[in-house]
Amino acid sequence: MSDHLYPLGLKVAGRLVVVVGGGPVAARRVAGLVDAGARVRLIAPHTVLAEQQPAPIEASDPGARALPEPEPGTVQWVRRDYAPGDLDGAWLVHTATGSPAVDRQVADDAERARVFCVTAGDASVGTAWVPAVARIALTDGTEATVAVTAGRDPRRSQAIRDAVAAALQSGALPLRRHRPRTVPDAQQPPRPGRVWLVGGGPGDPGLVTARGRAVLAQADVVVVDRLGPRALLRELSPGVEVVDVGKTSGNHPVPQHEINALLIQHAQAGRDVVRLKGGDPYVFGRGGEELAACRAAGLEVEVVPGVTSAVSVPAAAGIPVTHRGVARGFSVLTGHDGAADVPGGPDHTLVLLMGVTRLAESAEALVTADRQADTPVAVVEDGYGPGQRVTVGTLATIAARAAEVGVRPPAVIVVGNVVRLSPAWAEQAR
Repeated sequence: MSDHLYPLGLKVAGRLVVVVGGGPVAARRVAGLVDAGARVRLIAPHTVLAEQQPAPIEASDPGARALPEPEPGTVQWVRRDYAPGDLDGAWLVHTATGSPAVDRQVADDAERARVFCVTAGDASVGTAWVPAVARIALTDGTEATVAVTAGRDPRRSQAIRDAVAAALQSGALPLRRHRPRTVPDAQQPPRPGRVWLVGGGPGDPGLVTARGRAVLAQADVVVVDRLGPRALLRELSPGVEVVDVGKTSGNHPVPQHEINALLIQHAQAGRDVVRLKGGDPYVFGRGGEELAACRAAGLEVEVVPGVTSAVSVPAAAGIPVTHRGVARGFSVLTGHDGAADVPGGPDHTLVLLMGVTRLAESAEALVTADRQADTPVAVVEDGYGPGQRVTVGTLATIAARAAEVGVRPPAVIVVGNVVRLSPAWAEQAR
């Protein structure tokens, strides 16, 4: 006889399932069956179930032979040892008594009754096996069930199950919905897809959130910025459409209103869309504009926060934006506007994004009565990337130093006494 299994799922809701045995294994089986809506009959003189499972338990007369049917999703406890006839009307049997002789008797009775039987003590005696199961909630509201049987080795099955579940939850495995290829019906437009505005972090693919990876694994279309973590694009399924709307300083090939229109167009065509951005969508990322446009079009939108480069890139250079006794707060602004209007001295950290092209102008404007020309400054290029480099100076000297070494965007500029905590300050400052 072949040992190969024929895997399938069983719909036990409303059907009688008999569990023989009252120990922890039996209790776990009962809990799973109750969750599935089965009518559960537990045969055992004693059980730990009352302590672990709050489902209703009814004690049956030990002498009664005609047992009433339990209600769906409940447990009927027959408080005695197993006896012939206990399997009458059952669709499935689990036995976990700890006694090989009793488990074999239950399995033999089930065989004669043509009822599949799971035996916990010796799996080879039974005719069915319970896999290691994990259920993963997907972002579209559905659920993926992972069931593993690895040569009837429960620990190996659990290890494989956990590895697959982790890959699904992290987005390492693709989860795109299957859409049958049909001719478009003008009378019945496609169901709109969803839009996710995903913050990809400062560029290192390891710094995107688990939620961000998970939704990427379900995307049909990815609309990506230049500063998004592009290494993640190599993990996408071949059928995913990637739309590059990257901007560089002074070069915006796809204006924002066209990006909004792209998101809406693809989602209205029934595709799930990820807008993959660098940093966080709400930190100078125009995520609010994209959210408003999609909602105005009646689309379902979710914002997935990201690790903002305003905090993470200074951290990559060893600079905390706040530090006890050094800086009590910080402000984040672009290098394009308002730098001179930000209050505070060197104990209030300023983080400038997109400020390289106007560094000299900003440095000059930031010198105030409270913020002297000798306030430390760091320029961190390509944070977390292969070209990461830190250049330090003061408000008086940073523009010349940056020009000398050829600083180029993308870069984050940090102004304040916290710069002195960076290893680069000790190496370069003079």
